[in-house]
Amino acid sequence: MSSGYFDAIIIGAGGAGMMCAIHAARRGRKVALLDHSQRIGRKILISGGGRCNFTNIHASPSAFVSRNPHFCKSALSRFKPDDFIDMVEAHRIPYHEKKLGQLFCDDSAQQIVDLLVSECERAGAHFILGCEVLEVKKDHKFYLKTSQDDISCDSLVVATGGLSIPKIGATGFGYRIAKQFDLAVIEPLPALVGLNFGKPEIDHLSELAGVSADTIVSCNDASFRENILFTHTGLSGPAILQASLYWNPGDPIYINLLPDVDVDSWLKMLREAGEKSTLKSLLTIDLPRRLAEKFAERYLPPQPVAELSDKKIELAAEKLQSWRIVPSGSPGYVKAEVTRGGIDTDELSSKTMECKKVSGLYFIGEVVDVTGQLGGYNFQWAWASGFAAGQYV
Repeated sequence: MSSGYFDAIIIGAGGAGMMCAIHAARRGRKVALLDHSQRIGRKILISGGGRCNFTNIHASPSAFVSRNPHFCKSALSRFKPDDFIDMVEAHRIPYHEKKLGQLFCDDSAQQIVDLLVSECERAGAHFILGCEVLEVKKDHKFYLKTSQDDISCDSLVVATGGLSIPKIGATGFGYRIAKQFDLAVIEPLPALVGLNFGKPEIDHLSELAGVSADTIVSCNDASFRENILFTHTGLSGPAILQASLYWNPGDPIYINLLPDVDVDSWLKMLREAGEKSTLKSLLTIDLPRRLAEKFAERYLPPQPVAELSDKKIELAAEKLQSWRIVPSGSPGYVKAEVTRGGIDTDELSSKTMECKKVSGLYFIGEVVDVTGQLGGYNFQWAWASGFAAGQYV
Protein backbone atom coordinates (compact mmCIF):
# COMPACT_ATOMS: atom_id res chain seq x y z
CA MET A 1 0.00 0.00 0.00
CA SER A 2 1.36 3.38 -1.03
CA SER A 3 0.74 5.22 2.22
CA GLY A 4 -1.22 5.03 5.43
CA TYR A 5 -2.82 8.45 4.94
CA PHE A 6 -4.85 10.00 2.13
CA ASP A 7 -6.79 13.20 1.77
CA ALA A 8 -9.70 11.15 0.41
CA ILE A 9 -10.46 7.44 0.31
CA ILE A 10 -13.16 6.23 -2.04
CA ILE A 11 -14.62 2.80 -1.31
CA GLY A 12 -15.80 1.29 -4.58
CA ALA A 13 -13.94 1.55 -7.89
CA GLY A 14 -17.01 1.58 -10.12
CA GLY A 15 -18.25 4.39 -12.32
CA ALA A 16 -19.17 6.85 -9.57
CA GLY A 17 -16.05 6.11 -7.52
CA MET A 18 -13.66 6.55 -10.42
CA MET A 19 -15.35 9.78 -11.56
CA CYS A 20 -15.02 11.16 -8.03
CA ALA A 21 -11.37 10.11 -7.87
CA ILE A 22 -10.59 11.80 -11.20
CA HIS A 23 -11.93 15.17 -10.12
CA ALA A 24 -10.62 15.05 -6.55
CA ALA A 25 -7.13 14.09 -7.72
CA ARG A 26 -7.17 16.82 -10.36
CA ARG A 27 -7.56 19.28 -7.47
CA GLY A 28 -4.29 18.01 -6.04
CA ARG A 29 -5.87 15.78 -3.43
CA LYS A 30 -4.12 12.56 -2.48
CA VAL A 31 -6.78 9.97 -3.38
CA ALA A 32 -7.07 6.21 -2.90
CA LEU A 33 -9.67 4.04 -4.63
CA LEU A 34 -10.37 0.84 -2.68
CA ASP A 35 -12.25 -2.13 -4.06
CA HIS A 36 -12.72 -5.63 -2.69
CA SER A 37 -12.48 -7.01 -6.23
CA GLN A 38 -9.30 -7.38 -8.22
CA ARG A 39 -11.16 -6.39 -11.38
CA ILE A 40 -12.17 -2.77 -11.95
CA GLY A 41 -15.59 -1.74 -13.22
CA ARG A 42 -17.31 -5.12 -13.43
CA LYS A 43 -20.80 -3.63 -13.66
CA ILE A 44 -19.66 -1.36 -16.49
CA LEU A 45 -18.24 -4.37 -18.32
CA ILE A 46 -21.51 -6.33 -18.33
CA SER A 47 -23.75 -3.36 -19.10
CA GLY A 48 -25.46 -2.87 -22.44
CA GLY A 49 -24.71 -6.40 -23.57
CA GLY A 50 -21.00 -5.73 -23.14
CA ARG A 51 -21.07 -2.41 -25.01
CA CYS A 52 -22.01 -0.12 -22.08
CA ASN A 53 -25.00 2.18 -22.44
CA PHE A 54 -22.83 4.94 -20.96
CA THR A 55 -25.35 7.80 -20.95
CA ASN A 56 -28.63 9.06 -22.36
CA ILE A 57 -28.73 12.36 -24.23
CA HIS A 58 -32.20 13.01 -22.77
CA ALA A 59 -31.11 12.62 -19.14
CA SER A 60 -33.16 14.91 -16.92
CA PRO A 61 -34.48 14.73 -13.34
CA SER A 62 -37.84 13.41 -14.58
CA ALA A 63 -36.16 10.11 -15.52
CA PHE A 64 -35.15 9.40 -11.91
CA VAL A 65 -37.02 7.99 -8.92
CA SER A 66 -36.28 9.16 -5.38
CA ARG A 67 -38.16 9.94 -2.16
CA ASN A 68 -37.00 13.50 -2.92
CA PRO A 69 -37.32 13.98 -6.71
CA HIS A 70 -35.53 17.36 -6.54
CA PHE A 71 -32.31 16.05 -4.98
CA CYS A 72 -30.68 14.89 -8.23
CA LYS A 73 -31.18 18.21 -10.03
CA SER A 74 -28.04 19.90 -8.70
CA ALA A 75 -25.56 17.19 -9.69
CA LEU A 76 -27.24 16.47 -13.04
CA SER A 77 -27.13 20.14 -13.97
CA ARG A 78 -23.38 20.38 -13.30
CA PHE A 79 -22.27 17.28 -15.17
CA LYS A 80 -24.38 16.62 -18.25
CA PRO A 81 -24.41 13.88 -20.89
CA ASP A 82 -22.35 16.14 -23.19
CA ASP A 83 -19.63 16.31 -20.55
CA PHE A 84 -19.19 12.55 -20.55
CA ILE A 85 -19.51 12.42 -24.34
CA ASP A 86 -16.61 14.87 -24.49
CA MET A 87 -14.52 12.40 -22.47
CA VAL A 88 -15.54 9.52 -24.75
CA GLU A 89 -14.63 11.52 -27.86
CA ALA A 90 -11.32 12.70 -26.35
CA HIS A 91 -10.41 9.03 -25.95
CA ARG A 92 -11.48 8.38 -29.54
CA ILE A 93 -14.04 5.76 -28.54
CA PRO A 94 -16.54 5.20 -31.37
CA TYR A 95 -20.16 5.17 -30.22
CA HIS A 96 -23.71 5.28 -31.54
CA GLU A 97 -27.25 6.08 -30.48
CA LYS A 98 -29.25 2.87 -30.34
CA LYS A 99 -32.72 4.27 -29.59
CA LEU A 100 -34.44 6.81 -27.35
CA GLY A 101 -31.22 8.73 -26.71
CA GLN A 102 -29.28 5.68 -25.48
CA LEU A 103 -25.56 5.89 -26.32
CA PHE A 104 -23.45 2.72 -26.62
CA CYS A 105 -19.84 1.96 -27.48
CA ASP A 106 -19.49 0.56 -30.99
CA ASP A 107 -16.97 -1.97 -29.75
CA SER A 108 -16.64 -2.81 -26.06
CA ALA A 109 -17.53 -1.64 -22.56
CA GLN A 110 -13.87 -2.23 -21.70
CA GLN A 111 -13.15 1.06 -23.48
CA ILE A 112 -15.19 2.97 -20.87
CA VAL A 113 -13.34 1.24 -18.03
CA ASP A 114 -10.02 1.99 -19.73
CA LEU A 115 -11.05 5.65 -20.13
CA LEU A 116 -11.84 6.00 -16.43
CA VAL A 117 -8.74 4.13 -15.24
CA SER A 118 -6.54 6.20 -17.56
CA GLU A 119 -8.00 9.46 -16.27
CA CYS A 120 -7.62 8.32 -12.65
CA GLU A 121 -3.98 7.43 -13.18
CA ARG A 122 -3.29 10.61 -15.13
CA ALA A 123 -4.73 12.64 -12.25
CA GLY A 124 -2.65 10.70 -9.72
CA ALA A 125 -5.29 8.61 -7.94
CA HIS A 126 -4.10 5.32 -6.41
CA PHE A 127 -5.95 2.01 -6.91
CA ILE A 128 -5.90 -0.46 -4.03
CA LEU A 129 -7.60 -3.61 -5.30
CA GLY A 130 -8.52 -6.88 -3.62
CA CYS A 131 -8.86 -4.86 -0.43
CA GLU A 132 -11.76 -5.50 1.93
CA VAL A 133 -12.74 -2.82 4.43
CA LEU A 134 -13.17 -4.55 7.79
CA GLU A 135 -13.89 -1.59 10.04
CA VAL A 136 -14.45 2.16 9.81
CA LYS A 137 -13.98 4.55 12.73
CA LYS A 138 -14.14 8.32 12.93
CA ASP A 139 -12.35 10.71 15.24
CA HIS A 140 -10.95 13.88 13.71
CA LYS A 141 -10.21 11.68 10.72
CA PHE A 142 -11.59 8.42 9.36
CA TYR A 143 -9.63 5.28 10.24
CA LEU A 144 -10.07 2.17 8.10
CA LYS A 145 -8.99 -1.31 9.06
CA THR A 146 -8.65 -3.33 5.85
CA SER A 147 -7.56 -6.78 4.75
CA GLN A 148 -4.26 -5.22 3.60
CA ASP A 149 -3.36 -2.43 6.01
CA ASP A 150 -4.73 0.27 8.28
CA ILE A 151 -5.26 3.61 6.54
CA SER A 152 -6.79 6.97 7.34
CA CYS A 153 -8.25 9.98 5.56
CA ASP A 154 -9.99 13.31 6.00
CA SER A 155 -12.78 12.54 3.49
CA LEU A 156 -14.40 9.13 3.07
CA VAL A 157 -16.57 8.47 0.00
CA VAL A 158 -18.87 5.44 -0.15
CA ALA A 159 -19.43 4.43 -3.77
CA THR A 160 -20.19 0.75 -3.23
CA GLY A 161 -23.41 0.51 -5.24
CA GLY A 162 -26.50 -1.47 -4.27
CA LEU A 163 -27.44 -5.12 -3.93
CA SER A 164 -28.03 -5.83 -7.61
CA ILE A 165 -26.17 -8.66 -9.34
CA PRO A 166 -24.42 -10.26 -6.34
CA LYS A 167 -22.46 -12.60 -8.64
CA ILE A 168 -20.22 -9.67 -9.59
CA GLY A 169 -19.62 -8.71 -5.99
CA ALA A 170 -22.55 -6.48 -4.95
CA THR A 171 -22.92 -6.19 -1.18
CA GLY A 172 -24.81 -4.14 1.37
CA PHE A 173 -21.62 -2.47 2.62
CA GLY A 174 -22.87 1.08 1.98
CA TYR A 175 -26.03 0.50 3.98
CA ARG A 176 -24.00 -0.90 6.87
CA ILE A 177 -21.86 2.24 6.95
CA ALA A 178 -25.03 4.34 6.93
CA LYS A 179 -26.40 2.37 9.87
CA GLN A 180 -23.13 2.73 11.76
CA PHE A 181 -23.37 6.51 11.48
CA ASP A 182 -27.11 6.55 12.22
CA LEU A 183 -28.18 7.66 8.74
CA ALA A 184 -31.64 6.88 7.41
CA VAL A 185 -31.92 4.40 4.53
CA ILE A 186 -34.91 4.12 2.22
CA GLU A 187 -35.71 0.42 1.92
CA PRO A 188 -33.65 -1.07 -0.93
CA LEU A 189 -35.63 -2.99 -3.56
CA PRO A 190 -34.63 -4.67 -6.83
CA ALA A 191 -35.49 -2.50 -9.84
CA LEU A 192 -35.20 -2.59 -13.62
CA VAL A 193 -36.16 -6.23 -13.29
CA GLY A 194 -38.76 -8.61 -14.67
CA LEU A 195 -42.01 -9.23 -12.81
CA ASN A 196 -43.44 -12.63 -11.93
CA PHE A 197 -46.96 -13.76 -12.67
CA GLY A 198 -49.21 -14.65 -9.78
CA LYS A 199 -52.07 -17.08 -10.07
CA PRO A 200 -54.03 -17.52 -12.27
CA GLU A 201 -51.73 -16.06 -15.00
CA ILE A 202 -48.82 -18.39 -14.30
CA ASP A 203 -51.01 -21.43 -14.97
CA HIS A 204 -52.29 -20.14 -18.31
CA LEU A 205 -49.54 -17.98 -19.79
CA SER A 206 -46.19 -19.54 -18.86
CA GLU A 207 -46.19 -21.46 -22.17
CA LEU A 208 -45.88 -18.11 -23.99
CA ALA A 209 -42.22 -17.88 -22.92
CA GLY A 210 -40.20 -16.24 -25.69
CA VAL A 211 -43.11 -14.29 -27.19
CA SER A 212 -42.57 -10.53 -27.50
CA ALA A 213 -45.02 -7.71 -28.28
CA ASP A 214 -45.01 -3.92 -28.65
CA THR A 215 -47.15 -2.52 -25.83
CA ILE A 216 -47.70 0.33 -23.41
CA VAL A 217 -47.11 -0.72 -19.80
CA SER A 218 -48.36 1.54 -17.00
CA CYS A 219 -47.69 1.47 -13.27
CA ASN A 220 -48.44 4.17 -10.71
CA ASP A 221 -48.84 7.02 -13.23
CA ALA A 222 -45.72 6.04 -15.22
CA SER A 223 -46.18 4.61 -18.74
CA PHE A 224 -43.70 3.16 -21.21
CA ARG A 225 -44.14 2.11 -24.81
CA GLU A 226 -41.66 -0.63 -25.60
CA ASN A 227 -41.67 -4.40 -25.95
CA ILE A 228 -42.72 -6.87 -23.32
CA LEU A 229 -41.29 -10.39 -23.28
CA PHE A 230 -43.09 -13.38 -21.83
CA THR A 231 -40.90 -15.65 -19.69
CA HIS A 232 -41.52 -18.97 -17.95
CA THR A 233 -42.28 -17.11 -14.73
CA GLY A 234 -43.83 -13.84 -15.87
CA LEU A 235 -42.92 -10.81 -17.95
CA SER A 236 -39.71 -9.06 -18.86
CA GLY A 237 -38.57 -6.82 -21.73
CA PRO A 238 -37.83 -3.07 -21.70
CA ALA A 239 -41.37 -1.88 -20.90
CA ILE A 240 -41.65 -4.19 -17.89
CA LEU A 241 -38.18 -3.32 -16.61
CA GLN A 242 -39.09 0.36 -16.80
CA ALA A 243 -42.39 -0.20 -15.01
CA SER A 244 -40.65 -2.19 -12.26
CA LEU A 245 -38.92 1.01 -11.15
CA TYR A 246 -42.33 2.37 -10.15
CA TRP A 247 -43.83 -0.89 -8.88
CA ASN A 248 -44.28 -1.78 -5.22
CA PRO A 249 -45.38 -5.20 -3.94
CA GLY A 250 -49.14 -5.50 -4.27
CA ASP A 251 -49.47 -2.87 -7.00
CA PRO A 252 -51.16 -3.75 -10.30
CA ILE A 253 -49.63 -3.04 -13.69
CA TYR A 254 -51.71 -2.35 -16.80
CA ILE A 255 -50.78 -3.47 -20.31
CA ASN A 256 -52.14 -2.07 -23.56
CA LEU A 257 -51.59 -4.84 -26.11
CA LEU A 258 -52.89 -2.74 -29.02
CA PRO A 259 -51.47 0.76 -28.45
CA ASP A 260 -52.21 2.01 -31.98
CA VAL A 261 -55.86 0.92 -32.07
CA ASP A 262 -59.06 2.24 -30.45
CA VAL A 263 -60.33 -1.29 -29.89
CA ASP A 264 -63.85 -0.32 -28.82
CA SER A 265 -64.50 1.77 -31.95
CA TRP A 266 -62.77 -0.76 -34.20
CA LEU A 267 -64.85 -3.69 -33.01
CA LYS A 268 -68.13 -1.79 -33.16
CA MET A 269 -67.33 -0.74 -36.72
CA LEU A 270 -66.58 -4.36 -37.66
CA ARG A 271 -69.77 -5.51 -36.00
CA GLU A 272 -71.83 -3.05 -38.05
CA ALA A 273 -70.12 -4.41 -41.16
CA GLY A 274 -71.18 -7.95 -40.21
CA GLU A 275 -67.68 -9.25 -39.46
CA LYS A 276 -67.87 -13.04 -39.14
CA SER A 277 -64.35 -13.54 -37.76
CA THR A 278 -63.75 -14.08 -34.06
CA LEU A 279 -61.48 -11.92 -31.93
CA LYS A 280 -59.06 -14.84 -31.74
CA SER A 281 -58.72 -14.73 -35.52
CA LEU A 282 -58.60 -10.95 -35.86
CA LEU A 283 -55.93 -10.45 -33.20
CA THR A 284 -53.38 -12.55 -35.11
CA ILE A 285 -53.10 -9.59 -37.52
CA ASP A 286 -51.62 -7.30 -34.84
CA LEU A 287 -50.25 -9.68 -32.22
CA PRO A 288 -47.96 -12.71 -32.37
CA ARG A 289 -50.14 -15.71 -33.18
CA ARG A 290 -49.40 -17.63 -29.96
CA LEU A 291 -50.21 -14.58 -27.84
CA ALA A 292 -53.38 -13.76 -29.79
CA GLU A 293 -54.71 -17.29 -29.51
CA LYS A 294 -53.84 -17.85 -25.86
CA PHE A 295 -55.07 -14.42 -24.77
CA ALA A 296 -58.35 -14.79 -26.67
CA GLU A 297 -58.95 -18.26 -25.26
CA ARG A 298 -58.37 -17.02 -21.75
CA TYR A 299 -59.98 -13.60 -21.71
CA LEU A 300 -62.14 -12.84 -24.77
CA PRO A 301 -65.58 -13.95 -26.03
CA PRO A 302 -65.54 -16.77 -28.63
CA GLN A 303 -68.42 -15.52 -30.80
CA PRO A 304 -67.98 -13.81 -34.19
CA VAL A 305 -67.62 -10.05 -33.84
CA ALA A 306 -70.98 -9.54 -35.58
CA GLU A 307 -72.70 -11.27 -32.64
CA LEU A 308 -71.01 -9.31 -29.82
CA SER A 309 -73.07 -7.01 -27.62
CA ASP A 310 -71.88 -3.53 -26.66
CA LYS A 311 -71.06 -4.85 -23.20
CA LYS A 312 -68.91 -7.71 -24.53
CA ILE A 313 -67.06 -5.37 -26.89
CA GLU A 314 -66.40 -2.89 -24.10
CA LEU A 315 -65.10 -5.63 -21.80
CA ALA A 316 -62.89 -7.03 -24.58
CA ALA A 317 -61.52 -3.57 -25.32
CA GLU A 318 -60.75 -2.99 -21.65
CA LYS A 319 -58.96 -6.34 -21.37
CA LEU A 320 -56.89 -5.70 -24.51
CA GLN A 321 -56.01 -2.08 -23.72
CA SER A 322 -55.87 -2.17 -19.94
CA TRP A 323 -54.96 -5.74 -19.05
CA ARG A 324 -54.59 -5.70 -15.27
CA ILE A 325 -51.97 -7.93 -13.65
CA VAL A 326 -50.88 -7.98 -10.03
CA PRO A 327 -47.33 -9.42 -10.07
CA SER A 328 -46.42 -11.80 -7.28
CA GLY A 329 -42.91 -10.39 -7.08
CA SER A 330 -39.70 -10.29 -9.12
CA PRO A 331 -36.68 -12.53 -9.69
CA GLY A 332 -34.88 -10.28 -7.20
CA TYR A 333 -31.37 -8.87 -7.10
CA VAL A 334 -29.90 -11.73 -9.12
CA LYS A 335 -31.64 -10.34 -12.22
CA ALA A 336 -32.18 -6.69 -11.23
CA GLU A 337 -30.06 -4.16 -13.09
CA VAL A 338 -30.16 -1.66 -10.22
CA THR A 339 -31.23 -1.21 -6.62
CA ARG A 340 -33.98 1.30 -5.88
CA GLY A 341 -33.87 3.10 -2.54
CA GLY A 342 -30.71 3.59 -0.50
CA ILE A 343 -29.22 6.39 1.58
CA ASP A 344 -32.00 8.88 2.32
CA THR A 345 -31.24 12.05 0.37
CA ASP A 346 -32.40 14.11 3.34
CA GLU A 347 -29.14 13.04 4.98
CA LEU A 348 -26.99 14.51 2.18
CA SER A 349 -26.13 17.85 0.61
CA SER A 350 -27.35 17.85 -2.99
CA LYS A 351 -24.45 20.14 -3.89
CA THR A 352 -21.57 18.15 -2.38
CA MET A 353 -23.05 14.67 -1.58
CA GLU A 354 -21.63 15.07 1.94
CA CYS A 355 -23.57 13.89 4.98
CA LYS A 356 -25.13 16.78 6.84
CA LYS A 357 -24.41 15.33 10.27
CA VAL A 358 -21.12 13.46 9.63
CA SER A 359 -18.47 15.85 8.38
CA GLY A 360 -16.26 14.36 5.67
CA LEU A 361 -18.51 11.37 4.86
CA TYR A 362 -19.93 11.23 1.33
CA PHE A 363 -22.23 8.84 -0.54
CA ILE A 364 -22.46 8.73 -4.34
CA GLY A 365 -23.91 6.61 -7.13
CA GLU A 366 -26.35 3.74 -6.77
CA VAL A 367 -26.03 3.50 -2.98
CA VAL A 368 -28.00 6.77 -2.76
CA ASP A 369 -31.80 6.90 -3.08
CA VAL A 370 -31.67 8.12 -6.69
CA THR A 371 -32.48 5.54 -9.37
CA GLY A 372 -32.76 6.17 -13.09
CA GLN A 373 -34.87 4.57 -15.76
CA LEU A 374 -33.46 2.00 -18.14
CA GLY A 375 -31.29 3.40 -20.91
CA GLY A 376 -28.07 4.98 -19.61
CA TYR A 377 -29.62 7.16 -16.92
CA ASN A 378 -27.98 5.35 -13.99
CA PHE A 379 -24.53 5.77 -15.48
CA GLN A 380 -25.24 9.46 -15.92
CA TRP A 381 -26.14 9.65 -12.22
CA ALA A 382 -22.88 7.85 -11.40
CA TRP A 383 -20.86 10.37 -13.43
CA ALA A 384 -22.78 13.39 -12.08
CA SER A 385 -22.78 12.42 -8.40
CA GLY A 386 -19.12 11.40 -8.60
CA PHE A 387 -18.24 14.72 -10.23
CA ALA A 388 -20.18 16.64 -7.57
CA ALA A 389 -18.40 14.98 -4.66
CA GLY A 390 -15.07 15.19 -6.45
CA GLN A 391 -15.18 18.98 -6.22
CA TYR A 392 -15.26 18.89 -2.41
CA VAL A 393 -13.63 15.76 -0.92
